[in-house]
Amino acid sequence: MTPISATLVKDLRERTGAGMMDCKAALVETKGDIEGAIDWLRKKGLSKAAKKAGRAAAEGLVGVHAAGTMGVMAEVNSETDFVARNEQFQAMVARIVVLAGEAKGDLARLLAMPYAKGNAETVDEHVKEMVATIGENMAVRRVATLSVASGAVASYVHNQVAAGLGKIGVLVALDSPGKNADELMSLGRNVAMHVAATNPVALDLAGVPADVLEREKAILADKNKGKPPQVLEKILQSSLKSYAKEHCLLDQAYIHDPAKSVAQALKDAEAKAGGPIKCAGFVLFKLGDGIEKPTDDFAAEVAKMSGG
Repeated sequence: MTPISATLVKDLRERTGAGMMDCKAALVETKGDIEGAIDWLRKKGLSKAAKKAGRAAAEGLVGVHAAGTMGVMAEVNSETDFVARNEQFQAMVARIVVLAGEAKGDLARLLAMPYAKGNAETVDEHVKEMVATIGENMAVRRVATLSVASGAVASYVHNQVAAGLGKIGVLVALDSPGKNADELMSLGRNVAMHVAATNPVALDLAGVPADVLEREKAILADKNKGKPPQVLEKILQSSLKSYAKEHCLLDQAYIHDPAKSVAQALKDAEAKAGGPIKCAGFVLFKLGDGIEKPTDDFAAEVAKMSGG
């Protein structure tokens, strides 16, 4: 058999976007002829991934898994919602969520991990194989994990299409010595539903990014030009409290009981849980959030086709 160097396999992969194992198989089949290997991959439909890699992928699925004191979440994008309903794609996302937990939420580590035990193919290579198989660009966009030493990490999935897979995913970590695990998990799920509905910026004001607070302060200062410093300070403090009630999880009105804040709801649940409860953090993934989606100019396309 003609020896196939790692450099040759790498070159073929860069030229075709096909998976590493497929590139090696193509080179073995063509006895190291890279041009022949490209044709071999094209005939197999495996060289499409590179051409599709530049296309916007803002659909797909958010995968979530939480058990006990640990939870993990991953967003895997595709070009269309149609692919999100594909069982192969769903199975891949579910597998990636499991591996994301093993990777401790490290995306680079996840992509370099073997997709299946006993197989050299990495997660990154497997995704490229799926691009060639299904015919759409795909990407593992982001992953996250939450854990507590004691208590519970609960989850919520909105617009669920299969177990743990949907359009919006939330993890909520409740740190508590309470022994009533069912109560903690139920409370955590309710708080996760609240997060999905209200989209908080942070747990509290201390967690709000400094640039966001500075922007709020600048707007208030501009609106209240000429007022004495002590008056301006009172206005600022009052406005920040209002901002917290709208944007910070613990200060928000609890959607399941709007007469209470989320912090008060946690406090009221302590007796049933069997101990103090602290929200240690939350993660919210909204599918495609922040991805710029291309807009098609239908009228211009029709005019172009008709020569207008």
